[in-house]
Amino acid sequence: MEQGPRGGGSRPAEPGPCLSSQCGADQAASVSLLSAGGAEPGSRTLAVAAVLPAGGCGERMGVPTPKQFCPVLERPLISYTLQAMERACWIKDIIVVVTGENMEAMENIIKKYKHKRISLVEAGVTRHRSIFNGLKALADNQPNSRLSKPEVVIIHDAVRPFFEEDILLKVVTAAKEHGAAGAVRPLVSTVISPSADGCLDHSLERARHRASEMPQAFLFDVIYEAYQQCSDYDLEFGTECLQLALKYCHIKAKLVEGSPDLWKVTYKRDLYAAESIIKERISQEICIVMDTKENKEHISHLLEEVLKTELNHIHVRSQALYNAGSDIQHIILEQCYNFVCVNVKEPDFQETQKLMSMLEESNFSILYSIVVVSVHFLDFKFASPSQKMESLMCIREFAKKMKKRKVLLYGLIINYSQDEQKLQESLRQGAIIIAALIKERNSALIGQLLVA
Repeated sequence: MEQGPRGGGSRPAEPGPCLSSQCGADQAASVSLLSAGGAEPGSRTLAVAAVLPAGGCGERMGVPTPKQFCPVLERPLISYTLQAMERACWIKDIIVVVTGENMEAMENIIKKYKHKRISLVEAGVTRHRSIFNGLKALADNQPNSRLSKPEVVIIHDAVRPFFEEDILLKVVTAAKEHGAAGAVRPLVSTVISPSADGCLDHSLERARHRASEMPQAFLFDVIYEAYQQCSDYDLEFGTECLQLALKYCHIKAKLVEGSPDLWKVTYKRDLYAAESIIKERISQEICIVMDTKENKEHISHLLEEVLKTELNHIHVRSQALYNAGSDIQHIILEQCYNFVCVNVKEPDFQETQKLMSMLEESNFSILYSIVVVSVHFLDFKFASPSQKMESLMCIREFAKKMKKRKVLLYGLIINYSQDEQKLQESLRQGAIIIAALIKERNSALIGQLLVA
C-alpha cells in the first residue's frame, strides 16, 4: 500500500556550489526558464519537482545491502545523490521512493546528513511502479500534504550521484519546450543482436545510436498520463520512461548530450570508482592555516609557495588563524575539506588544537571527512626528529578523539635546514606527503608523525 509523503524543508545547510544564483526561501520553489529568443519580459518561473526511485535490491551488486545504501567514504551512496539534487535550489520537492522495510533507514539518512525538501513514498515491486507511486504523491491532493503538482518533473536514479546543476537545467528547459527530454551519451561498445542459436544475427551502427542516461524530465501531465495508460506489462518489465511518453502520449523526447559523469553505480567495482571520484573532487582545495601576524617572513609562507608550485592542479590558499573563527563559515561554503595547520608558537601543537576546536564547533564534517595535517618545523642539525616526535605524541590520542567527528588528523615534521637547497627539498617532500594524505584520506594513518 502506498505510504504518504514525509519530511520536508528548505534549502540545504551545505548545498555545495550552485551554477545558478543563491536562492532565498521564496525562490527555492521555481526556476526561471527563458524562451529560445533569450531574456524576454514574458519569461516566468516554473514549478519543478524530482522523483528518485530507490526501491531496488541491488541484485547485480552482489552484496546484501541495496546499492543505494552502500557506504562510500562512510556515507550512503544515496546521500551524495540527494546532495547533488539539493544544489538546484529551484527544485521545490524531491520525492524518494523507497521500500517499506528501508523507510526508517532512509529517514535516518535524511536526519543525519541534514537533507532538505525530501519526502518519502513507498516503492512498488518494479521500477516503473515505484516511479508511478512517486508521481501519484505529487498529483494527488492528499490531506495535510505539503506537496503540490509541479509543471515539470525530473526523474533520476538514486545511484547516479555525479551530475551537475547545468544538466538538470538543460533537460528541464527541453522538457518544457518539447514535453519530454533525457540525457544521452555515445555508446561505448557496439550493440549486437544474437540469433536463437546463440550466433550473431546483426549489429547496430554505433555512431547512429545513443545510450539513454538520467536525468530525464517531463511535463508532469504528459508523464502522469502515460503511466495512467500504460499496461501491466510495461509496469512490470519496462525500463525507459521516455518510451512511455512516446508510446502513450506521442511525445518525442528531446535528447540532451550529457557528460561522462552520468554513469550509474551498478556493480561492486563501481563503488570503488565512485569513492575515487569523490576523493578527487574534495581534494582540489587546501587551506593553509597559520598564526603569523608577528612574523610575515616565517617559513610557513615558503611552504605555501612550494605547495602552490608542486600542486599546481590544486587550489591552495592561506588563512590567518586569528581570523579563522570569523571566516570558517566562508571556508565551509566553498567546500574546503583539507587543512594544513602550521604550528608557529610554543607550546607545540597549540595552533592545531585551536583549529580543531573551531572545526569541532562548526560541525561541518557531516557530509565529508576533513583532513588536517599538523605541520611542525625542526632543524635536524640541532635536534633529532625522535626528540620532536616524543614531544608531539599527544597527537595520537587527539587524533583518535577527532576521528569520531570525521576529522582525520596527521602530523608532519619538516627539516628546517639553514641550507637553502636542503630546505627547498624538505618543503617539496612535505608538499608531496601533504598531497598524498589529502588524496588518500587513509584513516589507518591518523595520529602518525611523518618526516620530510
